[in-house]
Amino acid sequence: MIKNLVIVGSGVMGRGIAYVGATRGFDVILVDVNQVALEGARNEIDSIFEKGIRYQKISKEEADYAKNRFSYSTNLKEAAAAADLIIEAVPEKAEIKKAVFETIEQHAKEDCYFATNTSTMSPTEIGSYCKRPEKTIAMHFFNPVQKMPLVEIVRGLETSDETAAMIKEVAAKMGKETVVINEFPGFVTSRISCLVGNEAFYMLQEGLGTPEEIDKAIKLGLNYPMGPFELGDLVGLDARLNNLKYLHSKLGEKYRPAPLLEQYVKAGRLGRKSGRGVYDYTKNGELVRK
Repeated sequence: MIKNLVIVGSGVMGRGIAYVGATRGFDVILVDVNQVALEGARNEIDSIFEKGIRYQKISKEEADYAKNRFSYSTNLKEAAAAADLIIEAVPEKAEIKKAVFETIEQHAKEDCYFATNTSTMSPTEIGSYCKRPEKTIAMHFFNPVQKMPLVEIVRGLETSDETAAMIKEVAAKMGKETVVINEFPGFVTSRISCLVGNEAFYMLQEGLGTPEEIDKAIKLGLNYPMGPFELGDLVGLDARLNNLKYLHSKLGEKYRPAPLLEQYVKAGRLGRKSGRGVYDYTKNGELVRK
């Protein structure tokens, strides 16, 4: 029975997973080594609760109950010792994930499950960072976590049937639909999303149309809820570029990043989080949060 969740990484995905976990009855500890980042996550999560109450997505009583199940920590070793399931949500860099999994392996209970919130990386490789690959799996959440209905559950080579079933049960308790698939670079959703987003940048680079026209064509012509540029700005163009580089190394030329995308990242145009990506999210020099 999974009761205590530890989420490692207080970025957009980590705070979203933590919020959903707490509102669905889990005891949650959100962990980040950076105290400033953790305080930023706390403020953002409080804002999500306030908006939920305002738009009647959650009652004040439910919000108060969830907040009482929520805590924040910079001490991963201490938090890991109390966990039934640890979900890692740090940046998509092998060395960072390796450091997290080596730490939690030393301090988590023997029956604790490990999950990585990765959109492209190998759960088999990540499972090799610890001594319980049979209890290690990928849980690919989508942004924003509180609104997106799917969790893509990805089994590594040694992930047990019992682990896959348990993680599917956790995702269901979080109110999510699931697909359970076997590992291959990019899984299902990231392979398709990266291809569409990268091709949109090639179109923009070639002068085929404006970002607005390309996004409108994809949304209305293919019935996508968001255009590729809107989605890229939401997830972060740096994250999109990192995913493409990984898929390019694993799956070949069709995933080679568009030079214009690389230019945007070099210029610091990362999307909503930086105030400007393909679109501008600032007003009078201030970041506009939506």
